[in-house]
Amino acid sequence: MRDTVVIAGAGQAAAQAIISLRHGGYGGDILLVGDEPYPPYQRPPLSKKFLAGELEQERLQLRPEQYYREHGVELRLGTRVEAIDRRRRTVTIDGRAVGYGKLILATGSQVRRVPIPGQELPQVHYLRTIDDVRGIQAGFRPGRRLVVIGGGYIGLEVAAVAVTAGLEVTVVEVADRVMARVVGPPVSQFYLQAHQQAGVRFLLGAGVAGIRSDGDGVTVACTTGAELPADLVVVGVGILPATALAEGAGLECSNGIVVDEFCRSSDPDIYAAGDCTSHPNRLLGRRLRLESVHNATEQGKTAALDILGKAEAYAQVPWFWSDQYDLKLQMTGIAENYSSLVLRGDPASRAFAVFYFAGAQLIAVHAINSPREFMLSKKLIADGAQLDAAAVADSSVPFKDLAEAALGR
Repeated sequence: MRDTVVIAGAGQAAAQAIISLRHGGYGGDILLVGDEPYPPYQRPPLSKKFLAGELEQERLQLRPEQYYREHGVELRLGTRVEAIDRRRRTVTIDGRAVGYGKLILATGSQVRRVPIPGQELPQVHYLRTIDDVRGIQAGFRPGRRLVVIGGGYIGLEVAAVAVTAGLEVTVVEVADRVMARVVGPPVSQFYLQAHQQAGVRFLLGAGVAGIRSDGDGVTVACTTGAELPADLVVVGVGILPATALAEGAGLECSNGIVVDEFCRSSDPDIYAAGDCTSHPNRLLGRRLRLESVHNATEQGKTAALDILGKAEAYAQVPWFWSDQYDLKLQMTGIAENYSSLVLRGDPASRAFAVFYFAGAQLIAVHAINSPREFMLSKKLIADGAQLDAAAVADSSVPFKDLAEAALGR
């Protein structure tokens, strides 16, 4: 029992933990428990190429099933860890107790549901799993009317795929601009215009009061009084950390499962990794909960290394991306509490970057079709670099030169 690592959850963090454990020489048993009937797979393509039908399901898999067999990993799929007994060091799976030496909670996140009448109607969909996408695809036909509730990453990615496929798309967003939680006004305005040019309609500053059945379709009633007929609805209003299992076991939770820089929870035999965690980031000087592949992968690795006795503190600048049409948005740092921002490049060229500053310190960069600015900025942010905003805005000066000067090279 004491040589068994049990992993609750089957996402990116879980897969990386397995890979790092085995490649690091761990010879004990590994049991992975996932509530979907699929081995660990990538989620980002679900709202992009997979939804568009451009990516086969098998290509979503992080490793083929054969990998787990060859590396002695037991997969229990279509079920979940129901409870944790920390004193006995057991978990309950399908009503039976299973012992663990170490437990990794990679429970990820769950969709935030809109508390409105009609959300249970069959035409209303959320997008988090392969099966969710299959349900949406059944209604993806040219000329059909789609209402997207939420103008964040997921909502806009779905809108881009849908309008490209010939659907009539309307996005309803309660804020006064799209992606308002994560990007500055220039980026919001650019993406709003890009979607409008593609044919997407927007209702900004509008909530949803309810959804009612209307023949074979539905009508989405907005708080502004607008009523939108639709053949299908996709809700994308964010996600919440899946902490119920940890809370039930008495682990410390606060906006996620609280872990240290080695992904250890408040119980020394239990780790947590991925979307479900709140971790300290010494580079940014604050505690974060991140919803990203990069974070899940690195935390899965960090937890595995600690189990192997090769502890390495997790301290990296976060980064994210979103693909919409031919636009690749790459983001690094956290664009919060900034005192100023500057544009580098011309948005009309569909290749530019927005730099966010706290005083003279660079704290975040959002790069649209501008990979050089994105890659160099990760190092600048990690080093707490100071830059002259006016120089950054002058695109006639090579950004590499500015970066090297700021880094003292």
